[in-house]
Amino acid sequence: QVQLVESGGGLVQAGGSLRLSCAASGRAFNYYTLGWFRQAPGKEREFVAAISKSGGNPYYADSVKGRFTISRDGAKNTVYLQMNTLKPEDTAVYYCAADPGTYLRTPQYWGQGTQVTVSS
Repeated sequence: QVQLVESGGGLVQAGGSLRLSCAASGRAFNYYTLGWFRQAPGKEREFVAAISKSGGNPYYADSVKGRFTISRDGAKNTVYLQMNTLKPEDTAVYYCAADPGTYLRTPQYWGQGTQVTVSS
């Protein structure tokens, strides 16, 4: 198994930036496709971004494409989400997720979440 711990959330004004980190421990880091989901109050959890086991082929939800960038550092066992041009609609709890498959279809492991609040 793998354990995931997110950090980097906070309060930022619209148009600002935040960088989220997810530190992984346990099973070999490169065994998993990694990514991020988010959940806003009163809404279902939604996919945000994913990255392949090798660190390539990033994939994004249309709502964040062009603004967010996902990356991973195998040496540090960490996956990142750089969030730029933040909007109030981005306000949510962000969760790191891991899937042993090729795609982040059914993540089996989750972090506990980090709050991102974007003010207008």
